[in-house]
Amino acid sequence: MTVLKSTVLFALAALAEIGGAWLVWQGVREHRGLLWAGAGVLALGAYGFVATLQPDADFGRVLAAYGGVFIAGSLAWGMALDGFRPDRYDVAGALICLVGVAVIMFAPRGG
Repeated sequence: MTVLKSTVLFALAALAEIGGAWLVWQGVREHRGLLWAGAGVLALGAYGFVATLQPDADFGRVLAAYGGVFIAGSLAWGMALDGFRPDRYDVAGALICLVGVAVIMFAPRGG
C-alpha cells in the first residue's frame, strides 16, 4: 500500500509542478496572459502541499526521489502537450532516473 500511495502522490505532485510551470511558461513566454501565469502559481503551490503527504518523513529523500519523477514527467508532458519527441538518450536518462526513484524510496532499510 505504501508503494502505491507514494506512486500516486508522486504522479499528483508531477501534475501540479509540471503543469504549474507549463502554465506560467504559457502565460509569460507564449503571451497568454496573467490568468495562465496565476493558475500556474496556484498549481505550483499545490505541488508543495502534495509533497508533504508522502508516507516517508524524510524531506531530503522524498524531494531527491521526486527529482527523478520530475525528469520523466517533464519529458512525458512535453510529448503530450508540446509535440516534443524524445530521442533514445532522453528515454534512457528518464529510465535511469526512475530506477533511482525506486532505489531511494523503496529499498529495504533496517531499523
